[in-house]
Amino acid sequence: MDAKEVRKLFPILNQEVNGKPLVYLDSAATSQKPLPVIEALDKYYREYNSNVHRGVHTLGTKATDAYEGAREKVRKFINAKSTEEVIFTRGTTTAINTVAASYGRANLREGDEIVITYMEHHSNIIPWQQVAKHTGATLKYIPLQEDGSISLEEVEKTVTSNTKIVSVAQVSNVLGAINPIKEIAKIAHKNGAIMVVDGAQSAPHMKIDVQDLDCDFFAFSGHKMCGPTGIGVLYGKKALLEKMEPVEFGGEMIDFVGLYESTWKELPWKFEGGTPIIAGAIGLGAAIDFLEQIGLNNIAAHEHKLAQYALEQMSAIEGLTIYGPKERAGLVTFNIDGVHPHDVATVLDAEGIAVRAGHHCAQPLMKWLNVSATARASLYLYNTEEDIDKLVAALKKTKEYFGHVF
Repeated sequence: MDAKEVRKLFPILNQEVNGKPLVYLDSAATSQKPLPVIEALDKYYREYNSNVHRGVHTLGTKATDAYEGAREKVRKFINAKSTEEVIFTRGTTTAINTVAASYGRANLREGDEIVITYMEHHSNIIPWQQVAKHTGATLKYIPLQEDGSISLEEVEKTVTSNTKIVSVAQVSNVLGAINPIKEIAKIAHKNGAIMVVDGAQSAPHMKIDVQDLDCDFFAFSGHKMCGPTGIGVLYGKKALLEKMEPVEFGGEMIDFVGLYESTWKELPWKFEGGTPIIAGAIGLGAAIDFLEQIGLNNIAAHEHKLAQYALEQMSAIEGLTIYGPKERAGLVTFNIDGVHPHDVATVLDAEGIAVRAGHHCAQPLMKWLNVSATARASLYLYNTEEDIDKLVAALKKTKEYFGHVF
């Protein structure tokens, strides 16, 4: 994989920011979009914009075929058994909320347990907090190791026969830790619990096989994997989805509506109330085509090499602390002694380098790390070692500047 050639397909990257060539290192927040995705969206709106499933005219048929064609692409992408198990949502947040509101509230009782980790994104914490309040269930956290990784021994200790739901991110958006989801799922199932996976930071970067992972639900977002914003996916095992009630009601998801009672469509449409995210799904399908053409294994190998190079170069900067395990996904979260992360990000922006600064929607993890905020450089298929070199040079300049000021 030639990242420099790949980069040419992303128009937004060919610009200057503050008089410097853009170095985009914030893909964990949202990825940039390649020409094939932009063109797919443009073609839909220019040539066959129409609602789906409802009309019998030509444009409606083309739109429906493209929308449902995207669902099949998702099915293959994650190796689901059937398109009935693929539900389009607004993103990972909506997908996890759907599981929490529908499955969680219906199946949990006082004395039951929900198990998550300290490294979870707020979208995989708050829904379970709400379910616990609503049902009387208890929310428990798997302890982290010193480097922020998860020990299967701790998983075994935390998950009990009272545990009904285990929900864990496959990749931490702060630590870069890659969690052993398949093994955690085995422990969950052994104790009679279901396994929910936040795949927001994994689906864009590595090959996903939900059948091999044996997870019960898997959620991810299009905008982090070269697709449009506002589109995501909830995968769920068919047997579980069939028993769940919808959480949104209205057009599109109904079979029959009477004055006092209604019935729902079959899967997956009973969970897709209202006009669906048609353009988003088509764009996500184009993004999947793009990623698969390059190869998820190639992307993972490229990012692993780049992450190790970044760790090596950044570790040499005195006074810079890196958080998370050595073996990680393609992101590096860090702080510079005596410099607030927001100041770091501001100085880097002046050099044309885009990084994230703040709590990264992971305040419990920030508390565990004993910091209020961090800076984060996140990598993707269009980044190069040259980007890392520019980042390191700018970090040294940041450290020198604040050293003189203070």
